[in-house]
Amino acid sequence: MKILKNIFQKSRSKEDGIFFNEIQTIIGFKPQSIIYYQKAFTHRSTNQMDLKGNPMNYERLEFLGDAMLSAVIAAHLYNKAPAGDEGYLTKMRSKIVSREHLNELGRDLNLIRFVESKVPTQHFGENIHGNIFEALVGAIFLDKGYDYCEKFIQKSVIIPYVDIAKLEGKVISYKSLLIEWCQKEKKSFFFDVFDDNGNDGQKYFGVKLSIDNKVIAKARATSKKKAEEKAAQRAYFAFQEKIDNK
Repeated sequence: MKILKNIFQKSRSKEDGIFFNEIQTIIGFKPQSIIYYQKAFTHRSTNQMDLKGNPMNYERLEFLGDAMLSAVIAAHLYNKAPAGDEGYLTKMRSKIVSREHLNELGRDLNLIRFVESKVPTQHFGENIHGNIFEALVGAIFLDKGYDYCEKFIQKSVIIPYVDIAKLEGKVISYKSLLIEWCQKEKKSFFFDVFDDNGNDGQKYFGVKLSIDNKVIAKARATSKKKAEEKAAQRAYFAFQEKIDNK
């Protein structure tokens, strides 16, 4: 433990207790070992290693936090939706722990302000917010155990965000929904992706979505995945009545 303390005691805010106090405010209880939380906000770009040569960053905690979120959310849904079958419960859990929602949780808590990195924060992808939220959950589990981890997830995720009735109507992937509808209705579909760069130096991708050989929607975004999702959303609204009544 002393070795880890030497590795992480770098910034003044962590040494003088500001980091400890802010983490305590976020999680709602006093951390037992602040080291787990410092690790939860250490980016791989710092290239920190322990004495055994193992990387010291948040990625393993992210994996652990993802598992804890899934377990706590699954237990909550099992108790609150007694009529839901396995498929229903799985779909509802996916909506709660979607990457979009986890990113929203991380942004709401402004967790990125704690990240120690050699990469400027403006260069991080959007998923950094959700990743460090998961890492924080993993840190709580290692520091305080399952009960405190569940308490934090209840306070920060379930109570403010989980409304089963609203979640039933929430679409987490327009692309998946549209493909499912096309397959059921025996319709052909094709996402034509191409470079669509402007004059601002930013790389963009354009998408033309065709259904039954007719272009239904177009979109442009900074990644192929985002462009496809945006085009699928526009196509969904074009066919919403038919899709919703399938």
